[in-house]
Amino acid sequence: MKKKMLTLMLLAVMVLVAACGNNKSGNGNGATATPGTNEEGGAAAGDKLKVVLLIPGTLGDKSFFDAANNGLQKVKSELGAETKVVEMGADKTKWEPTFNDIAAEDWDVVISGGSEITEMFNATAEANPDKKFINYDTDIEEAPANMYNMSYSTNEVSFLAGAAAALATQSDMPNANKDNVIGFLGGMDIPGINAFLVGYIQGAQYVDPEVKVAVSYAGDFVNPAKGKELSLIQYNSGVDIIFNVAGGTGLGIFDAAKEKNKYAIGVDSDQAMLLKDTDSAKANLIVTSAIKKIDSAILGAVKRLQDGTLEMGKRDVLGFVEDGVGIAENEIYKAAFPAELQTKIEEVKQKLINKEIKVDNAMGMETSEVEAIRNAVKP
Repeated sequence: MKKKMLTLMLLAVMVLVAACGNNKSGNGNGATATPGTNEEGGAAAGDKLKVVLLIPGTLGDKSFFDAANNGLQKVKSELGAETKVVEMGADKTKWEPTFNDIAAEDWDVVISGGSEITEMFNATAEANPDKKFINYDTDIEEAPANMYNMSYSTNEVSFLAGAAAALATQSDMPNANKDNVIGFLGGMDIPGINAFLVGYIQGAQYVDPEVKVAVSYAGDFVNPAKGKELSLIQYNSGVDIIFNVAGGTGLGIFDAAKEKNKYAIGVDSDQAMLLKDTDSAKANLIVTSAIKKIDSAILGAVKRLQDGTLEMGKRDVLGFVEDGVGIAENEIYKAAFPAELQTKIEEVKQKLINKEIKVDNAMGMETSEVEAIRNAVKP
């Protein structure tokens, strides 16, 4: 009897030890996977990926932030993820605490965008190695091991926008005048905005070396009234088309264009289509937009994260070849530009795609170089 009891006790101990061994987390070496993904970063069966988007501002700009939110909606609808968007507002002192608070919650993937937030976003990622982070638009190359960064060939798409603007101002289009002057409104005089400017100027000069470009900076990305004020000054000076690179401030350009019956070029999103249903008269004056395909970029990055094919710790630059940028060729574009101008714009685009045209980038320029380029085309 004693021998039988001893045997039963030994069997019980062996079962307990085996059970404890099978309950260890990870893959046997202490590694753990992000919830909603497998150990290689791909999707874990039966788990719903939780994705949060942090906006360093507010929605409603019909441009940069709204494009990112549209990407998040695609992540929800096409990938079945649980999603949330957080508008952090314009008060920059609140951004870092918000990043830290959200990272402490149970989100698998945290997304934000912009060079302004990159440093604090990187710090948040480094402090939370168990989470995945995506910066959908930054010009800073360095990225923590658990972050994926993207940027866009804004100099190239702006080159195409500049070519379109120069062709428009020289044309017989109804709202074009005889002055060979086009306009540019930037949110701030910073490298990221000047990357658009330099490309825009070079594209316009590609069409006509004698073209002049009026340049204004609002010093703000969320002030449409300021945008309208500066745009009216440009239109009144002889400009007949203005390129918006000012976020929410740039909405004022379209107000001014409507008031003066002049043209505008949108940015980041297809801004004409975004305004078409609420103000068709205004939308019809936005002859094209220089688009960063932020929504598609966000969807693609999260999808690759689920698949386990997203390479973290790096930054990719998305251009025409990668379908990361393009100009809006919608119904308004087709109605506004005569067929022969559309053909010329297409020719320039193909040369950019084929790398037959090299466009300078203000991101690598000294301030004095940018200033020299601006002054050379000053009306």
